[in-house]
Amino acid sequence: MEREQALEELKGRLKSENLLKHSLAVEAIMKELAFYFKEDIDKWGMAGLLHDIDYDKTAGDPTKHGLVGAEILETLDVESSIVYAVKAHNDYHGIERKRKIDKALYCASPMAVIVNACTAALPSKKVEDLTVEFVMEKIGEEGFIKATILEQISSCKDIDIDLEKLVEISVKAIQAL
Repeated sequence: MEREQALEELKGRLKSENLLKHSLAVEAIMKELAFYFKEDIDKWGMAGLLHDIDYDKTAGDPTKHGLVGAEILETLDVESSIVYAVKAHNDYHGIERKRKIDKALYCASPMAVIVNACTAALPSKKVEDLTVEFVMEKIGEEGFIKATILEQISSCKDIDIDLEKLVEISVKAIQAL
């Protein structure tokens, strides 16, 4: 599937502008991570773009999120490694994150949320004013992010990258949007 078709499929299924922006942010982070790791940039970007394609359909039932998305992606003939990563990004299913793309997506989605929250916490509210230092400070701030989200982004160690480097890559990716 080409990116433009994937974006149209996503837009047809997500009603929230914020959720669409989140998907684009995760796509950008995944592409930067793929570049960093010398992986397939288009494939990783596609996983980021489509990871929440079922969000509206599964709203209110997180136990189905990712599984329904995988079913949608299978009907669209999306590559199986992307389908698997989408299934594995939700902890509810207990699906092992086997490959680097699976583990990266698991970190990238909450990182997009954190970068957005940190941008909103800036006096200017402008992403171009965001720094790695500010994000790291906010991550360390008591009560700024949930413990489960901190645990999720900290799992970046499973792909041999430290949290500060993940933040740096994420901020750079989102600032380039």
